[in-house]
Amino acid sequence: MSTPFPFTAVVGQDDLRLALLLNAVSPAVGGVLVRGEKGTAKSTAVRALSALLPAVDVVAGCRFSCDPAAPDPGCPDGPHPPGAYESRPARMVELPVGASEDRLVGALDIERALAEGVKAFEPGLLADAHRGILYVDEVNLLHDHLVDLLLDAAAMGASYVEREGVSVRHAARFLLVGTMNPEEGELRPQLLDRFGLTVEVAASREPDQRVEVVRRRLAYDDDPPGFATRWAGEEAAVRQRIMAARELLPSVRLGDGALRQIAATCAAFEVDGMRADIVMARTATALAAWAGRTEVLAEDVRQAALLALPHRRRRNPFDAPGLDEDKLDQTLEEFSGESGESGESGDGDPDPDGPGGGGGGGGGGGQPRPGEGPQGDGGTGGAARPEAGEGDGVPRQAGGGEQAPVRAAEPFRTKVLSVPGIGEGAAGRRSRARTEHGRTTGARRPRGALTKLHLAATVRAAAPHQRARGRSGPGLVLRRDDLRQATREGREGNLVLFVVDASGSMAARQRMGAVKGAVLSLLLDAYQRRDKVGLVTFRGAAGEVALPPTSSVEAAAARLESLPTGGRTPLAAGLLKAHDVLRVERLRDPARRALVVVVTDGRATGGGAARAGSPRPFGSGEASGRGGGRAAAGTDPVALAGRAARLFAADGVASVVVDCESGPVRLGLAGQLAGELGGTAVTLDELRADSIAGLVKDVQRRAA
Repeated sequence: MSTPFPFTAVVGQDDLRLALLLNAVSPAVGGVLVRGEKGTAKSTAVRALSALLPAVDVVAGCRFSCDPAAPDPGCPDGPHPPGAYESRPARMVELPVGASEDRLVGALDIERALAEGVKAFEPGLLADAHRGILYVDEVNLLHDHLVDLLLDAAAMGASYVEREGVSVRHAARFLLVGTMNPEEGELRPQLLDRFGLTVEVAASREPDQRVEVVRRRLAYDDDPPGFATRWAGEEAAVRQRIMAARELLPSVRLGDGALRQIAATCAAFEVDGMRADIVMARTATALAAWAGRTEVLAEDVRQAALLALPHRRRRNPFDAPGLDEDKLDQTLEEFSGESGESGESGDGDPDPDGPGGGGGGGGGGGQPRPGEGPQGDGGTGGAARPEAGEGDGVPRQAGGGEQAPVRAAEPFRTKVLSVPGIGEGAAGRRSRARTEHGRTTGARRPRGALTKLHLAATVRAAAPHQRARGRSGPGLVLRRDDLRQATREGREGNLVLFVVDASGSMAARQRMGAVKGAVLSLLLDAYQRRDKVGLVTFRGAAGEVALPPTSSVEAAAARLESLPTGGRTPLAAGLLKAHDVLRVERLRDPARRALVVVVTDGRATGGGAARAGSPRPFGSGEASGRGGGRAAAGTDPVALAGRAARLFAADGVASVVVDCESGPVRLGLAGQLAGELGGTAVTLDELRADSIAGLVKDVQRRAA
């Protein structure tokens, strides 16, 4: 948009605006990750910030925005003559989710490099964002290797481009802002740690504040220039305050007492590494400069902790970000006596608005601080932990034949389950696939722009034609038809669809806790391998899609934890429901291959006339009915399950059956189901990566 929404007109969202302003004062803080639901002014606030940043002087004609006062000596467009410069507004560059690596870091024209011997380099978005803002909307949907490149450049202040022996380096210092909706999947903890600050945003639940949001937005939409003019005074005041804080920043003193408070806080919350300490120190210093002080106080340390630590205290991927403020206050108070610094200050109000600040374009005030909100009881959704019944070990009924949810056992490291063959899906870490990254396996003619040159194959293609092209001496004459694209093999992410038996037989002998622990372990593995996941359950009389395919493994874990059990076992209905889910998902994302994980003991007792206590082998045509009669094959639950399983085999869907059968006498029904699916069966013990059974099998396999 030509006229951005004024930053000072954003209603509420105090933490978000403060975090953005602190990075504007001190880019060394390391950027901001904004987490929250849609429609909460995340993008509006980021775009509005760019208008507040002071104009920058750049060397005239430099594509890399070099500072004329201190030009980059290694600039690809250098050396720069002194004196020629121009002034322009600070840029806000947006990185699309579907951007390629070349679009991010820049690309070399390989054809010109080979044919003309010219190192022609086209700058990417990192160069455009130098000395400005780089904004990544939905950063959690960005490919991991792009996030790694992005965060490395932000940390080093430079971008390095390596293409077939040609190296280019240019400065890339920018304010990095990423936004994400946690429902669409989380960032890995390693990547979360690379963002300096994080902010949780939510729409206000106060009617008056929501009314003001709507009023300002409608006024802006009706007349953007006029609306911006009405807020010009407040915008100018905040812009001036940013410039004053930048000038004051080098004079701010971070005393030993404040440093000890920072170190004690990071130690108390058990954050990994030392990056948190450094970010907290820089943030506290920026807070003091923003408040117009030259001394860091305890209140600066506290506010810095609330912004810098919530996303770093996650101990596993299913932990929600947050911070225990009572524990924070206790830690700061414990070490406050050593600092000799007061936590009170008349001019220390970290008000993000500055003089005349208002605040709005999307919800805000009244949102919980990180760490606040309803506290669960270990992820059970408030349900009481079931107790074992007497005699049979079955959990007590929750009413209507349904048993109360069982808490999952502790997760463990699982063996690798993968899809056979070679795919071409989204980048991940599970199954073999043809990807842009990985080891080179061959060459082909380029389809479109050439990105990964296979030099040896190109030379081999051109060599037989050199005499016909008039080349008799040293050198090589290349043409477009000679160029060969390298084909590479890496790993892809898959759709892991869990089909979980939640019937009464699975709840017997407290088996469901172990089953949920196994599925939770597989979910953790899917999180680490960047898969999409879905959850289908079956119990009673039907199958149910508990969670459609999504990138949010956390949502799947929450649904699993609250999963009730009880009733008969409609195995066929569950398989058919899973088959429908795969059919729809194949239309949405045809390149992503699926892995179906069926978690069951193999019994099929629902939806037909078979007695629950008399399961028959898969593929049998009949089953005993009640009263001694004979049931037709079309109504036999076992036969129906077999027919449903063969649909997966016919479609070539990779599948694994996790055999949950226990006890001294085992019928082996899960193994028979795996045969009908065309997949394999593993027991709960064999699912563990370090299980004794798995080690024995590996030894036997090597010996053979």
